Amino acid sequence: MAQVETTIHPQREVLYPGKKKRKRFDEMTYHFMLLPGMVMLFIFSIVPMFGVIMAFQKFIPAKGIFGSKWAGLSNFTYMFQLPDAKQIFINTLVIAVGKIVLGLIVPIVFALLLNEVRLKVFKSSIQTIVYLPHFMSWVVLGTMLTMIFSFDGMINNFLEILGLERIMFLASNDWFRPLLIVTDTWKEFGYGTIVYLAALTAINPALYESAAMDGANRWKQTLNITLPGMFPTIILLGTLSLGNVLNAGFDQVFNLYNPLVYETGDIIDTFVYRMGLINMQYSFATAIGLMKSVISFVLIVVSYRLASKYAGYRIF
Repeated sequence: MAQVETTIHPQREVLYPGKKKRKRFDEMTYHFMLLPGMVMLFIFSIVPMFGVIMAFQKFIPAKGIFGSKWAGLSNFTYMFQLPDAKQIFINTLVIAVGKIVLGLIVPIVFALLLNEVRLKVFKSSIQTIVYLPHFMSWVVLGTMLTMIFSFDGMINNFLEILGLERIMFLASNDWFRPLLIVTDTWKEFGYGTIVYLAALTAINPALYESAAMDGANRWKQTLNITLPGMFPTIILLGTLSLGNVLNAGFDQVFNLYNPLVYETGDIIDTFVYRMGLINMQYSFATAIGLMKSVISFVLIVVSYRLASKYAGYRIF
């Protein structure tokens, strides 16, 4: 008897007219749900992009965009001729890179230390305390830090008790950059710690049991199991942070700096604010902001490419 071959076809979803209408209705509902957000995005993010035309004009508010004279690339040329332009870019890079590096190291170390705590109540309490500053505005924190690091503030009072001289932290070009980097890391490392603690939960506990049976202590387990398990998350966050190289934190700097520390604390965003809104050089400020946006866009594309290559992270 000849053997009869049978082919099993995968089940196909059959949509009847009523189900098709229901599915279409659900899709339209989702689109209508997104509509208000898309309208707000279009009004506040897309429409203002037409204002970049001012970067190529000698903009006069009374004449508007369509009545102002065309200036070509003169605003960009003037930007590179300024003696302060180089220092502003250096300040932005130093502060931003310092925040990125310290913002990666501190959460990793703290997550490893917190992961060793076995008392759940104490662990959750510490995690909540370090996470709270993330939700606080720099307007509030700036006022607090100004009081703490002022010449007659708590830190200088403590230095005087130790027999040391008082330091003008917020008026010293030597101290202002480190103060920005450390305080920003203090504010944000709690959020990064939660991300790394979540990465630690994905590590198989059987690996630690096997390592303990082989005689590995906690330090060796951390080096050979914990850190390699966190490595994809570290690479992902590290590569994505490259897009923020030119974002040194306008809110923080604006609430802490003063003319005495412009030499080391003035960044691109604060310079654009002063030129555009205070000195009313609208075209020049727009040119600086446009150049920063273009460079940031390129860095974001590069960072997502690296994240896709080394960490398998994709948004599309």
